[in-house]
Amino acid sequence: MEIMNKISFSSTITGILQVIHREESFLHSLDEDIISNKFNMQNRSIKQILGHLIDSASNNHQRMVRLQYNENLTFPDYRQDNDLWISIQDYQNTDWHDLIQLWKYYNLHIIQVIKAVDSSKLDNFWYDFEGTKVTLKQMIEGYLWHLNLHMNEIHELYIK
Repeated sequence: MEIMNKISFSSTITGILQVIHREESFLHSLDEDIISNKFNMQNRSIKQILGHLIDSASNNHQRMVRLQYNENLTFPDYRQDNDLWISIQDYQNTDWHDLIQLWKYYNLHIIQVIKAVDSSKLDNFWYDFEGTKVTLKQMIEGYLWHLNLHMNEIHELYIK
C-alpha cells in the first residue's frame, strides 16, 4: 500500500513541478493591462486568480501538516469566503512579480510536504463546510487538479 501511495504522489509531485516550470515564465510575460483588467466569470482578474492559488496552497499546506498529527481535524474551510480572502489581501494591487514568486515557492514547499507525508496518516480527515469528509490522501491527490483548473482559467483570459 505504501508503494502505491508513493507512485500516486509521485505523479502529483511531477505534475506540480511541470506546472511551475511551464507557467512561471508565461506569468512573467503578461503585461499589467492583461493581469489587472481581464476578469473571469467570478469577476476575478488574473492577479486575483493567482492570489486565490496562493490561498489554496496556504490552506492546503496547513491541512496537510495538521492532518498528520490529528486523526479528525476541525479546521475552517475558506471556500465559501474566497472572494473575501482575495479582497482582504488586496491581490489586485500587489506587485505581480512578488505574487508569482510567492505562488512558485509556496508550491515548491507543498511538494516538500507531500514528499515527507507519513503514509500511515493518509486516512486522517477533516470535514469541509458542506460536511463532506476529506482525507489527507484525497486532499493531496486533488491539489494538482485545482492548480491546473485555475492556470487554465488564466490562459483563457489571456487569449480573450
